[in-house]
Amino acid sequence: MSSRSACPALDDRIARLRELAQSEFRLEGVLLYGSWTLGEADAHSDIEAYLYVQDEYVDDFDGPAFLEQLAPLELAYTNMHGILAVVFDDLMRGEFHITAAGPGIDEVPAWEGMVHLPRPESAVLLDRTGRLTRAARHLAAFRPPEPATTAQQLTHELANWTLMLAHVLARGEVARAHAVLHIVIAPLQLQLCRLLRDSTAHWLTPSRALEQDLPAADRARYTATTSAALPQELRAAARSSWRWSREMSTEAAERWGIRVPRSLYERIGELLAANR
Repeated sequence: MSSRSACPALDDRIARLRELAQSEFRLEGVLLYGSWTLGEADAHSDIEAYLYVQDEYVDDFDGPAFLEQLAPLELAYTNMHGILAVVFDDLMRGEFHITAAGPGIDEVPAWEGMVHLPRPESAVLLDRTGRLTRAARHLAAFRPPEPATTAQQLTHELANWTLMLAHVLARGEVARAHAVLHIVIAPLQLQLCRLLRDSTAHWLTPSRALEQDLPAADRARYTATTSAALPQELRAAARSSWRWSREMSTEAAERWGIRVPRSLYERIGELLAANR
């Protein structure tokens, strides 16, 4: 992976972050993650990093004031995941974890299998002690999810959430059913599809690069599970979604020997068929 990406503005911002971090004595380390570290950054990419603050300073560290030195901020707030989210004046987004260095760096090796840093030394912008680089090296090798146990979990999740979808549709809660289908069920389906197609590089965000990663037939099946929040259209999409889930579950069972509760699957299908 080159140290320069398809987004010069992002490259420049990362270089500036490195300079600022080196001059900020309260920081022990800075670790990038996301598209830039994977060599996938483009003009629409954001900047994502962990700022490891020395433990005794973490409570007083002013993240927005530090980041204002990168570029003027249009927005800075703590988002729903407890992460400092910012929008710079050029509309580049940023997500920054302000973390105590002691426990924070210690937990990095535990990300193995979830976070991939092909070149850890490039992802580490600051490391005053050497701890962060050693920890990040645990993430250098790509670790795909274990197929059988992951497939079993996903098929159970899909059955459970699709049953909820059927009940919500039967109640007539169209907006809620629309959210369950698209926000909860769809990502699980894409993960199972990626597992079956041996395409798990974008596991945590399974819709990312879907157009390049998955075959046209799978993309068409995914499209058929989407709909507007209109009763008849949504019910048709829900039935299509469950057919796809069942087919993938069967394929996973044949490939990895997982358990498929066929009687339950039939009953969920019957509930969805009744919602016409």
